[in-house]
Amino acid sequence: MPMTVADRSTAIPATPAARAGHAGHAPVKPKIGLALAGGGPLAAVYEIGALAAIEEAIAGLDLTDAAIYVGVSAGAIIAAGLANGLTPRQMCRLFIESDVAAEDGAALFKPETLLHPALKEFGKRARSVPGLLAGSLFHYARQRKSLAASFERMKEALPAGFLTGKAIDVFLRATFAQAGRSNDFRKLKRKLIIVATDLDTGKAVRFGEPGWDTTPISVAVQASAAVPGLFAPVVIGGHHFVDGALRKTMHASIALEEGVDILFCVNPIVPYNSTVDSGRGHGARLHGARTTGARKLAGGGLLDVLSQTLRSILHSRLETGLASYENSHPHVDILLFQPEDGDAELFFTNIFSYNNRRRMCEQAYQNTRLMLWQQRIEIDAKLARHGMRLRLPVLQDSSLSLVELTPSRRATSRLDAVLDDLERYLKVQHGV
Repeated sequence: MPMTVADRSTAIPATPAARAGHAGHAPVKPKIGLALAGGGPLAAVYEIGALAAIEEAIAGLDLTDAAIYVGVSAGAIIAAGLANGLTPRQMCRLFIESDVAAEDGAALFKPETLLHPALKEFGKRARSVPGLLAGSLFHYARQRKSLAASFERMKEALPAGFLTGKAIDVFLRATFAQAGRSNDFRKLKRKLIIVATDLDTGKAVRFGEPGWDTTPISVAVQASAAVPGLFAPVVIGGHHFVDGALRKTMHASIALEEGVDILFCVNPIVPYNSTVDSGRGHGARLHGARTTGARKLAGGGLLDVLSQTLRSILHSRLETGLASYENSHPHVDILLFQPEDGDAELFFTNIFSYNNRRRMCEQAYQNTRLMLWQQRIEIDAKLARHGMRLRLPVLQDSSLSLVELTPSRRATSRLDAVLDDLERYLKVQHGV
């Protein structure tokens, strides 16, 4: 699991914390920013696991007390939770441990609720069919030319999205109704920015900033996560909004504009390298032996091809953006956490399986811990500039885990892993 740490020269100005330390005064709290990218329900699961490992392993870091949170798509869900004081472990109970009782009577999120069809959208389009058909027939009767040209307007009968993301709004609205939380950007103690794209202008809109801070957080998140073509656009103030990743993958520049000293970025989406041995990573060994050999993604059909294409585009934009940030903000340490490119489980896992969600969250947690340990010297040096440090004994403790697995759950999880490997092996052997 690679991490990018922007390299800094020893001649650069000291951070506020370092300056206060040199002056003999108590260190000044660094201004911390978090930028979380999206990528569907699986991205949220990955981010929870990675963030839990990061917070647990870094002394002096409280992920619920950052100066600014920037969230896009699935990352918007996690950013909104952190800004409301929910820790990664608490979110693990809400999103991952969905078959256990929640504390404080909080609602539990079930990904399958995202599969509800957009009935209102279907109804709206269905009602338009008679008029569109009549207009097409009338046009052809008058012109007597191209039948295709006359009936081209029938494309308007196609829905703008097949699913509704209303479940996100409902779940977050209930979650943020708990004591000490808020569904109002203006009432949060911390700055939260949720990015969505205005479909009619193609421009990114920052919910949470003045002029766009009256929209409920839950609705803004639903808009940011409305993947075009899959989810119907979300109407807010007469505007139609879709996924915030249309313009930028992460929108980390928003946090940099806030003047942060250190920026933690989590990107769950990387292109899958099918030629890499997926058993090389620590996370891949969590549930026993893996690996099946290389698989040609074209054999997986349209969905695998589209997934890989989207991942490649999003990651390429991210790399370009980070490179520009290092030039435009040379005094900010930018730490990027993302999966290994050979993580087959992250690419192929069915997110709607309870056991798969647990396994993937635990894998993200353990892989992040491993990466922090492997790069401990470099990372610790960067953190020290901001009054933080790695808890090395925590990283060395192999008994730690994020997801609670009972013996029966552990056995089921291992069985699922074996079956997944068997399925991949058979597909490789038969060229599927």
